[in-house]
Amino acid sequence: MAEVSLESIMGLIMNSGEAKSNAIEAIAAAKASNFSLADSKLEQAKASLIEAHQSQTSMLTQEAQGNQLELTLLTVHSQDHLMTAITFVDIAKEIIDLYRLR
Repeated sequence: MAEVSLESIMGLIMNSGEAKSNAIEAIAAAKASNFSLADSKLEQAKASLIEAHQSQTSMLTQEAQGNQLELTLLTVHSQDHLMTAITFVDIAKEIIDLYRLR
């Protein structure tokens, strides 16, 4: 696997994981009625998702330029992490809004 591809894949995994972790912390903060911390953690989660998307874009750009990426379990795993993180951040927003209403 090319070094650039591995770098993009690992960036995708790390940033997606960071986004999910921040979303979990945001929910915990909202549960404790600390909405300023919850909002801050959500912003951090969004920033991590942007970084993850940049890694994904790098991979897509390489492929669009004719540099076929080797499809490995690690590649699939990285995409799974991104999709899970996106879903988790979206759900976290809704849960936090529900905590605001109580």
